[in-house]
Formats: sequence, C-alpha cells, structure tokens
Amino acid sequence: MNRQRKAKLKGMTDKILKNKYVWTATFAVAAAAVLAVLIVRACEAAEQSGIGITTDQQIDLTPQQIERIKDIGEWEFLAVVDEEMVDTVRRGLFSDDQLVRIYYGTVRLGINLHQVSPGWLTLDGDSLTARLPPIGLLAKDFIDEARTRSFHESGRWTAADREHLYRKAYRRMLAHAMTPDNLLQARQNGEQHFRSLMNALGIRRLRIEWEQAE
Repeated sequence: MNRQRKAKLKGMTDKILKNKYVWTATFAVAAAAVLAVLIVRACEAAEQSGIGITTDQQIDLTPQQIERIKDIGEWEFLAVVDEEMVDTVRRGLFSDDQLVRIYYGTVRLGINLHQVSPGWLTLDGDSLTARLPPIGLLAKDFIDEARTRSFHESGRWTAADREHLYRKAYRRMLAHAMTPDNLLQARQNGEQHFRSLMNALGIRRLRIEWEQAE
C-alpha cells in the first residue's frame, strides 16, 4: 500500500513539475513577443514623428595630430640606385693621359612635410583633402664617395680634375633618376603611404592633390 501511495505521489509531483516548466517557457515566449511588439511600435512612432537614429560621420584632426604628421619631415617614396663610369682625356704631345672613375650613388625621391603650404589639410565632413609638396630630391649628396674608385689612370691628375669627373657623374645620376616614369612611380608610392597613414587615423575618404614643382 505504501508503495502504491509513493508511486502515485511521485506521479503527481512529476506532473506538477512538468506543468511548471511548460508555463515558464510559455511565459518567456510571451514576454519576448510583447517586447518585440513594443520595439516595433516605438520605431514606427519615431519614424512618424521624424525622429531617426543617425551616425555622426564628422571626423576631426587636432592641431597636435597635424603637427605630428608634419614632424615626419622627409618622406622617401622611391630610391634609385645608380652606377656611373666617367672619364676624361688630356691630349699630350707624345701620348694622351686618361682618367676613368666609377661612381656609385642612391638618389632618393620623396617629399618634405616641413614644406607643406598653409591649409594643406582640409576637412569636409568625413572627407579629407591633402595638398602635398611636389616630389623632389631628398638628399643632394647622394654619391657614395667611399665606394668611388679609379678604373684607369695614366698621367698626373689634380683634385680639380677629379672634382670635374664627380660633377659629371652627379649630373648623369640625377638625370637618370628624375625621369617622368620615376617621378610618377614616386607619386603613386607616396599616395599609397599617405592613405595608409590617414586610414590609421580613422579617415577613409581621402583626396590627394600635388603641388606643381617650380
């Protein structure tokens, strides 16, 4: 008899617990449905009243950030490695003297941000316009004199003669580096680097203009 009562009591308990779980789940579903309806009605009311949710797209660059960008100073966008063999001949009565020297250099092209014009950065909402200096020569002393060597030398030559060859090699290297193709490549590299910098500052819409070389 006790066993029957216990079994019956256990069955009633299980049924009560089962009904409790069902009612709990039902209540949760109903509450979620009511909340969803309230949210929809609130959004509709906001639309009808002209109230909307907007995202502020305004960006800003502080004077301190602009100064830090300018502090980059010289920014290299292209390096042109060159080797030049130049010579000079001095005619003599019985024989000619000749001096042949080989020069090595690296011509570096880029911009100097210390030379930007006033108002070179202009913000308009979420867009930035940057006006950059023209691509130019970063370092004038680009010949590595430590690597310069004489390929052939006959006769006696002065320091002025060697200086003459140095200037000749200098002009050749400069002419080979400052070609339209190299200047265009340096400008494209510069735009890529500058865009990466601005993207890191949170600026996505960027227009780059280049000043004309004098």
